Amino acid sequence: MTETIASLLQEGRIYNPPEELVENSNVKKFMDKHGIKTYEELLERAKDIEWFWNEMVKEVGIEWYKEPEKTLEWNPPYVKWFIGAEYNIVNDALDRQARLRKNKVAYIWEGEPGDIRKITYGELHREVNRFANALREFGVERGDRVTIWLPMIPELPIAMLACAKIGAIHSVVFSGFSEKALLDRILDAEAKILITADGFYRGGNVIELKNRADGVLNDAPSIEKVIVYERCNVPTNMKEGRDYWWQDVVRNQPKECETEVMDANDILFILYTSGTTGKPKGVIHAHGGYAVGVAATLKLIFDLKEDDIWWCSADIGWITGHSYIVYGPLILGTTSVMYEGSPTYPKPDRWWEMIEKYAVTVFYTAPTAIRMFMRLGEEWPQKHDLSTLRLLGTVGEPINPEAWIWYYKYIGNEKCQIMDTWWQTETGMQLMSPLPITPLKPGSATKPFPGVEADVYDPDGNSLSKKNAGGFLVLTKPWPAMLRGLWRAEERYINTYWSTYKDIYFTGDAARIDEDGYFWIQGRLDDVLNVSGHRIGNSEVESALVSHPAVSEAAVVGKPHEIKGESIVAFVVLRSGISPDGKLMDSLKEHVAKEIGKIARPDEIYFVSDLPKTRSGKIMRRVCRSVMLGKDPGDISTLANPEAVEVVKEAAKFGGVTSK
Repeated sequence: MTETIASLLQEGRIYNPPEELVENSNVKKFMDKHGIKTYEELLERAKDIEWFWNEMVKEVGIEWYKEPEKTLEWNPPYVKWFIGAEYNIVNDALDRQARLRKNKVAYIWEGEPGDIRKITYGELHREVNRFANALREFGVERGDRVTIWLPMIPELPIAMLACAKIGAIHSVVFSGFSEKALLDRILDAEAKILITADGFYRGGNVIELKNRADGVLNDAPSIEKVIVYERCNVPTNMKEGRDYWWQDVVRNQPKECETEVMDANDILFILYTSGTTGKPKGVIHAHGGYAVGVAATLKLIFDLKEDDIWWCSADIGWITGHSYIVYGPLILGTTSVMYEGSPTYPKPDRWWEMIEKYAVTVFYTAPTAIRMFMRLGEEWPQKHDLSTLRLLGTVGEPINPEAWIWYYKYIGNEKCQIMDTWWQTETGMQLMSPLPITPLKPGSATKPFPGVEADVYDPDGNSLSKKNAGGFLVLTKPWPAMLRGLWRAEERYINTYWSTYKDIYFTGDAARIDEDGYFWIQGRLDDVLNVSGHRIGNSEVESALVSHPAVSEAAVVGKPHEIKGESIVAFVVLRSGISPDGKLMDSLKEHVAKEIGKIARPDEIYFVSDLPKTRSGKIMRRVCRSVMLGKDPGDISTLANPEAVEVVKEAAKFGGVTSK
């Protein structure tokens, strides 16, 4: 079996980095130090992964309590990095920073109602110590699991760091998830403590947490104590002997707390990611390798300097927030912006207003958000001075070339390179991305980060490198921040990631490599269409649709067809002010045929006002397909906008043009 995935998207535009950016970049300084002249030479030299990652340890200033005896121990599918090292990530993320940058702001936080807190490294150190002491007083010990169900408030990183400081394992549950999702994660981890809040602000509303958690806590026998942060002054049920206010438990705690000395390969956290079986997978990450990976990628990809203001707009409930709001930026001593609420509240320029207000220099967000702002119109960013921005980034899914261009033009003012990153909860760190020295192709994550080895295989395990044929994206060598397994699910770990090819990590994504060695992510393999014997990546058809000036978002799915195998069905969200009709539908079909070929022309197009998305912004094609086929969409409790399911259902029912 040598089936490949058709490569339809052709993108010829190239954006070379400005000379000033290249000359002043962290990666150029690293190359100069080691006598490396070119980007290609850097990638070649970094194939000696032990050399490269040892150099990254020095580059980001990792402080071991005890130096490692060995860099790498690879016994597929299990890895250890920095063997024999004694370490705790909090020493680098906080203890060291409190000595070096006590008065530097670690977090500029803004609540949705407009309240602002600026927290220095010295203050953050003190608050983490006080909360860590409170956890110890409640009997939390090294290796215990603590579930954290908090919104985007400073107490979320404080709680994570406090757990890590005393050697406990944190499991953060996204605050937008349902109580059922919370319970599943508590039960799997057998968490001893739950940390939550009374509620938080989102879209002008108060979203309750603690009172909702009460509905499932009776079914969670492992939970001994619940600590509640008072954010919104919501009337809250407090069970005596179990429930405690955060503000009360930290009040009399000492401002110093000894950091637990761990092994570099001890577990730092569990983060659950959705599984195809419905049961979430508890991805495990360890202190040492994870610290090196997230700090090195942030320093070289996003080029962070001492005076930068960094804003990663993700939620800390996702791996992006763990790696690039909490641990990575703190290890580098960076000032980060954090925001609690909706990006469009009270008006669609909330983010752009904040970039101007806080003079943000490097901004990292999701393609979904960019497409949403495209739909709302460029007049909103144009109300604000975004000239402080010097680098942009994207994360979460492939970015359509036209969304890339819009981001480059209206947010970056045609002067900011875009770091289009590909990685996963399981990888812990960015694995594929441009560097500030890399020529860019809109829609491509370019090449693997130095020290990372990736390829695209056909089903028989043959490399499709530079053949421009789509196949299975794989990782062929270990990397420092890689997952160390799934929590209490060894067989599932091996079957999911290591059973397709021997000793090769299977990502579950489709991709192709072009003639220049650039990677193009084509979407999840379970989303690939099969049309008349051609396997087509959904994301390429979606990119073609979004390149039409009338379209802001699209979801493309397959529908059983007795002749073609599958026909292509597209759900399309139009830009603001554009009305759907049959003429536009025909125009879109022809546009796709012209852009990427007649084989990819949609058979049906449904115009909708919204598409079902996860809380991290990914469009749920599975839900669209189920609804279109009249099937039960399954558990939609983790959708950010469950009402969109009805929108899709109505569109499918009315057969194409609908204003609903």
